[in-house]
Amino acid sequence: MTDRTSTGIPGLDDILGGGLTPKRLYLVEGSPGAGKTTLGLQFLLDGVARGESGMYITLSETTDELVAVGHSHGWDLGALSIVELAGDDDLDPDSQQSVFHPSEVELGETTRKVMDQVDALRPMRIVFDSLSEVRLLAQNPLRYRRQILALKQFFSARDCTVLLLDDKTAESDQHLHSLAHGVISLEQLTREYGKERRRVNVLKMRGIRFRGGFHDYTLDTGGIVMYPRLVAAEHVRDFTPQVDSSGSDGFDALLGGGLVRGTNTLLVGPSGIGKTTLSTRCLLSALQRGEQASYYLFDEGLGTFFARSHQLGLDLRPYLANGQLTIDHFDPAELSPGEFAQKLRDAVDQRRSRFIVIDSLNAYLQAMPGEHFLILQMHELLSYLNQQGVTTLMILGQHGMMAEARTDVDLSYLSDTTVLLRFFEARGRVRRAISVIKSRTTEHATTIHELLLGEGGVLIGAPLDGFEGVLAGMPTYRGGTPLMAQAGHAPE
Repeated sequence: MTDRTSTGIPGLDDILGGGLTPKRLYLVEGSPGAGKTTLGLQFLLDGVARGESGMYITLSETTDELVAVGHSHGWDLGALSIVELAGDDDLDPDSQQSVFHPSEVELGETTRKVMDQVDALRPMRIVFDSLSEVRLLAQNPLRYRRQILALKQFFSARDCTVLLLDDKTAESDQHLHSLAHGVISLEQLTREYGKERRRVNVLKMRGIRFRGGFHDYTLDTGGIVMYPRLVAAEHVRDFTPQVDSSGSDGFDALLGGGLVRGTNTLLVGPSGIGKTTLSTRCLLSALQRGEQASYYLFDEGLGTFFARSHQLGLDLRPYLANGQLTIDHFDPAELSPGEFAQKLRDAVDQRRSRFIVIDSLNAYLQAMPGEHFLILQMHELLSYLNQQGVTTLMILGQHGMMAEARTDVDLSYLSDTTVLLRFFEARGRVRRAISVIKSRTTEHATTIHELLLGEGGVLIGAPLDGFEGVLAGMPTYRGGTPLMAQAGHAPE
């Protein structure tokens, strides 16, 4: 296998199948604010850490500005050679069109300064920022292409790995794309509400296999973090399927024995029906078996979540304290699909979580309006979790309390097991009903039972044989089925 040069960003190295081919020239393009300078600095600092000298050639920023960028990320740029080609001596106060001298003179001088500095310092890694100034100096495409080609040949003869940064002031610069060994495109998208979203797309990379398409990334203190798009087929492992108890005998009976490892279960119902309580009961059972678990909370606050769980006798705090359980609370307006998928991967690969709850899918889905392929992302994510032997619970809320309840999106076809919860009216009281309507792995019960929330989480009553129309919310009573609210609570 050909040796690779790391970009300094693990996620990008993963996308590239190991990194860049060394001693080649690459184009990194993106609009202002996309993170090109940060990526360039990470690339050079990674080289310094590996004993490779680095040079940052800047025509658009001052040395002080670059040092300030480094300090904002907690980086010391002292080991880098920063060559500033836009200093006071290079300004032309008489020019009304540009800060540079006339192009016939200035372009040649700029190129010569670059070559002189490279020959003097002999860096192994170079970042050239940016090509917009070179494009302006060249004034016509022919001179511009010849100048870039000359720089490419010069750098190649000196065994340099080079990143050329371009802010895409030209709408589509195919000259650069054809000359560069690889092209990495950074994008920054502004949404109507919430945090901006950034994504990377490797448009071209000669001689190596890379993962195409868009991949999300974040730019924050500490630099760029990229989240390679999840491909479930790349993460297959062997595990032994087994049926585990949900912690409720009645729920186990409905499921046909319990929850099967390597499957996902969708809990569907209106707000307040008990979906979170039911998932917490299953989660606590997994923790009591000694499994590592992760809970991803989108809707309610942590205080409310812990208070209700404790009131119902489902105390999770001891497992949170000993590290067996992690609970992540997300603001959906600040999260991208790629970042969430990476958090799940880290939980499975690094923490060895084997029980995961996503509460709820509504907030996650609503956070990404216009994400046409979000269902495909969920398919990849669930396939990955199943292949890792993870037991997954997903909560999906429905609009409407009674009768015609509906969901934002139909995910039932993605689930291995679907549990339906409904409110219904009987004898002047609002009651809860539960039924398993689908299971791909077990012979589940087809009966409808009353559900009561109480000590220990959930209580499951006898089949509602005497009722018709329970799932519609307006049942007709035709028998003598005892109800838990009247007769205490029925045995599970």
